[in-house]
Amino acid sequence: MSNTRVTSAPSGAAPLPASGLVLLVLLTLFWGVNWPAMKLALTGIAPFTFRTICLFIGGLSLLAFALAKRESVRITAADLKPLLLASLLNVTGWHIFSAYGLLLVPAGRGAIIAFTMPIWASILASLVLKEAFTGRKLIGLILGVSGLAVLIGPELAGLGAAPIGSLLMLGAAVTWAMGTIVTKRQPWRLGTAALTGWQLTLGGIPVLIGALLIDPAPDFTGLSGTVLWAAIYAALIPMIFCHWAWFRIVELFPASIAAIGTLAIPVVGVLSSALVLGEPIGLAEIAALVLVLAGLSVVMLRR
Repeated sequence: MSNTRVTSAPSGAAPLPASGLVLLVLLTLFWGVNWPAMKLALTGIAPFTFRTICLFIGGLSLLAFALAKRESVRITAADLKPLLLASLLNVTGWHIFSAYGLLLVPAGRGAIIAFTMPIWASILASLVLKEAFTGRKLIGLILGVSGLAVLIGPELAGLGAAPIGSLLMLGAAVTWAMGTIVTKRQPWRLGTAALTGWQLTLGGIPVLIGALLIDPAPDFTGLSGTVLWAAIYAALIPMIFCHWAWFRIVELFPASIAAIGTLAIPVVGVLSSALVLGEPIGLAEIAALVLVLAGLSVVMLRR
């Protein structure tokens, strides 16, 4: 049986695993591009329906992958309660809050708000997991959040004009941070693929119920090619690979470092939203990129 030992991640003083850094780069690229893709998909598909499709494609594919690798997918009694809680936070909360939030705010701004997650995760990791909040982590967090602040600054008026959308995206950030801590704290008996597959599948059940109760019956015949391709991308690469990569990164790195490592994702989200959706880009985005990359360098590079 595969055992995911989340408590064995490197300490703040040890070099970070190269495989984790490669995964983080790919995660940043694919999840960043996913923001305009989701925005496009939601123009033609209702939120609960869109998320249901993505979650079950991702979850069942990962469980099938785990079985193909002869990895155990059996949920033990010790894993059941933490798995249900992690699924509710990482999957149900995140996907419902972010899907509805994206209907009310631009994709780039939504990514910025959602990725305040490292702030909450770093605080929770210090309080719950007793991870040392080192000077490097603090400097990296300050630089990264400063980069996000540069982007948020011109949008403050927009936040006031769309408070519900902004609050929904903040809710997505907080639930993801809480789910990260739950995932890190539990000594899982499941491997990464099975753990990710079960979280997506179990977390998708409340979303499916919402789709059946709230959304109109889906009709995909009238969807444009753009909407279809955006939905296909969101359901495959970000949902399958990126979710697996994220839980693998949480396994390899301390929770606070894993969270801080995601700070570049909203920058990619803003840049790709400008290219794909025509959302404005300027000096603020460039300054944010420099600050975020500086913050990542402080935390991630070898001592």
